[in-house]
Amino acid sequence: MGKYFGTDGFRGEANVGLTMDHALRIGRFLGHHFGRDRKARIVVGKDTRLSSYMLENALSAGITSSGADCYLLHVTTTPSVSFITRSERFDCGVMISASHNPYYDNGIKLVNQNGEKMDEMLISQLEHYLDSDPDSIPYARREHIGKTVDYYGGRNQYIGYLISLARNNYQGYRVGLDCANGSTWMIAKSVFDALGAQTFVINNQPNGLNINMNAGSTHIEHLQRLVLDNQLDVGFAFDGDADRCIAVDETGRVIDGDVILYIYGRFMKERGNLTDNTVVTTVMSNLGLYRAFEKLGINTKQTQVGDRYVYECMRDNGHLLGGEQSGHIIFGKYANTGDGVLTAIKLMQAMTTRRAPLSKLAEPMEVYPQVLKNARVKDKDATLNHPAVQAAVQDVENQLGRDGRVLVRKSGTEPLLRVMVEAHSKEVCELCAQSILDAIRSNQLLAEG
Repeated sequence: MGKYFGTDGFRGEANVGLTMDHALRIGRFLGHHFGRDRKARIVVGKDTRLSSYMLENALSAGITSSGADCYLLHVTTTPSVSFITRSERFDCGVMISASHNPYYDNGIKLVNQNGEKMDEMLISQLEHYLDSDPDSIPYARREHIGKTVDYYGGRNQYIGYLISLARNNYQGYRVGLDCANGSTWMIAKSVFDALGAQTFVINNQPNGLNINMNAGSTHIEHLQRLVLDNQLDVGFAFDGDADRCIAVDETGRVIDGDVILYIYGRFMKERGNLTDNTVVTTVMSNLGLYRAFEKLGINTKQTQVGDRYVYECMRDNGHLLGGEQSGHIIFGKYANTGDGVLTAIKLMQAMTTRRAPLSKLAEPMEVYPQVLKNARVKDKDATLNHPAVQAAVQDVENQLGRDGRVLVRKSGTEPLLRVMVEAHSKEVCELCAQSILDAIRSNQLLAEG
C-alpha cells in the first residue's frame, strides 16, 4: 500500500484526489519506463464515467510525450484490458475506472505485460516520480514522439474470445443483464445475443453520471425485480468496470461470489478439472462455503481481502478457481483477473450442462447470516491490539464456537476497522458485532466526527 496506489490502483475523487496532472505524469512514467530501449506500446481502456475521458486524454498525452505509442480501446472492461495486454503483447495496460464507486470518483489500474496487476516495485518507483520533479523524465522529440491509435478492434477481439469460451448454446434461455450503466453496456448483450439467449437488459444507457447509480452488482434488487417480473431463467449484474458479477436465480435469490465458487467448484470437481482439489477464497468468504466444500471433499486456501491476493495465490500454487464474496471470480485457465462476463458464461455452462436451474445448483450450500459493521477509529493497529478489544473478540469466539465466526480487520483504503460476524441467526450476529463495537467505543478508540 503506497501513498497513491492501493490494492486496486490509484483511486480518488476526480480532480480532487486524482487529477489530470496525476494521469499525465503516470503516462509519462510508463512511456519512459517501458520505452528506454525501444518504442513501447501501451493499451488504455476506460469506463463510462464523465471524468474517464479527461483522464484518458491526459494519459495519452503523457504516454506519447515520453515516446511510447498509446492504443485506445475506449469504453471497455477491466478484464478486456488484461486480456488484450497479454494476448497482443503490449508492454503494459491501463484501465481508467473506479469500479463500483460513484461517478465522481475515478481510478487508474495498471497491469503488466502478462495482464496481471502491476509489480509493487514498479508502483513504488512510479509513486516516487509523482512526488518528484516532473522534468526528471525527458520529453521525446521529433520522430521519437509517440502516436495515439484508435484500437476498437481489440475490444471486438475480446468479445470474440468470450464467445469462444461458451461450451453450449443458450437458445431457449431468458437472461437478464444489469450493466450498471458501465463498461458492459454494449459488450454483455453482444455476447449473450451471439450465444442465442433471449436477453432482457437494464441500466445500459450511460450518460457519464449514472454509472453504478442504483444499478449493477451493488444494487441487486433491480435485477431481482427484472428476473421475477419477466419470469427469466437467470440474471447477471456487473459493476462499473465489469470485473465483478453477482447472479440472481429464477426464484429471485441472490447468488453472490461465495455461492458462485461453490457451484463452479463442484462442477469442476465432478469433471476432474479442479487442480489440486482446491479453491482459493478470502477471509471474508461465508462459513457456509467452507462447510459445503468440506462435504464435497474440496480443500480451500484463504488470502487477505483483494482479488490481487487471490490471483497471486492461484498463480503461485497452480490453482484454477478462486474469488471473493463480492463477485470477483477468477478462472485461472482463461483470465488473470476477475471477469464478470466470463463468470456469467461459466455459470451458464454449469446450468446448460447439468440441465438444472441455478436455484438447484445453489441449493446444497447453506449461507450463514453475516453482519459487517465499520468502526472509524483513531489508529487501526492500536485499536486491534487494545486488550479490551481483543478480550471482546475472544468472548465472541468462545460464544460462537464452531457455529459461527468473527473477523476484525483493517480497511485497506480508509481509517476503518471492519467487524464481521457469522452465526446461525442474524440476531446473534448483530449482538456479537455490537459487543465488539461497544468495546471500541467505551475505550475512546473511535475517531471524532
